[in-house]
Amino acid sequence: MPHTPASRGDGMDVMASSRRDLAVRATVDQGLLSAAEPVVALLDTAGIRASATALTSAFAAVTDAHVLHAFAVKACPLVPVLRLLHEAGLGVEVASPGELALARAAGIPPGHTVLDSPAKTPAELRQALALGIAVNADNLQELARLDALVASAPTASPLGLRVNPQVGAGSIGALSTATATSKFGVALRDEGARKTVVQAFLERPWLTRMHTHTGSQGVPLALMAEGVGEAYALAEEINHAAGRQQIDTLDIGGGLPVNFASDEETPTYAEYARLLADTAPGLFDGRYRLVTEFGRSLLAKHGTVLARVEYTKTSGGRPIAVTHAGVQLATRTVYAPGSWPLRVLAYDSEGRPRTGEEVVQDVAGPACFAGDLLATGRALPPLRQGDVVAVPDTGAYYFAHHYAYNSLPRPGVHGFTVAEDGAVTFATVRKPQTLAEIVAESGGGEAEALVR
Repeated sequence: MPHTPASRGDGMDVMASSRRDLAVRATVDQGLLSAAEPVVALLDTAGIRASATALTSAFAAVTDAHVLHAFAVKACPLVPVLRLLHEAGLGVEVASPGELALARAAGIPPGHTVLDSPAKTPAELRQALALGIAVNADNLQELARLDALVASAPTASPLGLRVNPQVGAGSIGALSTATATSKFGVALRDEGARKTVVQAFLERPWLTRMHTHTGSQGVPLALMAEGVGEAYALAEEINHAAGRQQIDTLDIGGGLPVNFASDEETPTYAEYARLLADTAPGLFDGRYRLVTEFGRSLLAKHGTVLARVEYTKTSGGRPIAVTHAGVQLATRTVYAPGSWPLRVLAYDSEGRPRTGEEVVQDVAGPACFAGDLLATGRALPPLRQGDVVAVPDTGAYYFAHHYAYNSLPRPGVHGFTVAEDGAVTFATVRKPQTLAEIVAESGGGEAEALVR
């Protein structure tokens, strides 16, 4: 039987952990994880669908307004994932030409696509306007570019402006987007900025959207809601000044934090939606269409990295398990472990949960630098050569964002489903990178370029 960790309590997703245990065993049995392929990444298809349903249901419970839930592609830029979410009723938020290309490859229609980026080029803007994709300008200079483009050719693109409510930071400074000096949006509390924004809308009847994004990992829900409330109040002010409903859509961003400490999915979309309804009741009264841009919270809990333990050793009295998963897959955790701690689960060589008295040990990655550690001083059942370690909660911003340290190859990514009888079926999402592909991407075809 799949194991249920003793620490799991009320609110824990026991079914998800059971599916994970079955999938770990199946990766070994079916040869996806082996001596030849010592690291692999898994995506729980049922879990992803469940998160999409939780999101849409949470907002449907508080408003009858039209809501486009646009998945932040940067969180997991894999075409099959985008297609799965599209089938679940979600759109996409893209922030680069590459992300837009992925969205188009997944079949996402322009009407379900939002373009955000602080550095859009004229060519990117022209393409978006030609396709009819919604565009959120980041700043006043970008608005001036849009002035010329809108005047030169008709477009079906809804156009908006991003504002920074400057409500403060969360616990991770690098991810806090609504600080006094954030690079994103027009800073509303700077002297004269609010008046300038109001005037910018009044001078542009085609500017019909307001965008803000306060949330991210480490940002409390109350601060997220405060940022949305500031944008809502500004939209109301602009519409009053215009004497009409000029702003018809509020893009409130995403950024719901994720719990990396257990299988419990908290906070929830329902909690956040109810808090928004309490903070800015008019947001949900039907006068505004809404856009959200959640990413990490939709995918993180449904991804798991599996790696074989290649060697075990002891150094300074501390046991160390050397695995094939490290900085190339968990870059944030390796370089900033205090902000991005990950759990590590132990399985034996056949993919069965390892039991036994826990021992404090390190779990190391394969990269050639001392700090390549997934976990330091972690209490786990003793790991042995040939065992499997699982690193859950890595479905967003981890294995989909390969860091090519030591030219380590990108691992294969496989989605999985579990039948009622426990049978696991895998579908390849991304094939493992080959050595030939590494050479080609590293200028292998131009070996003589610098010595001619």
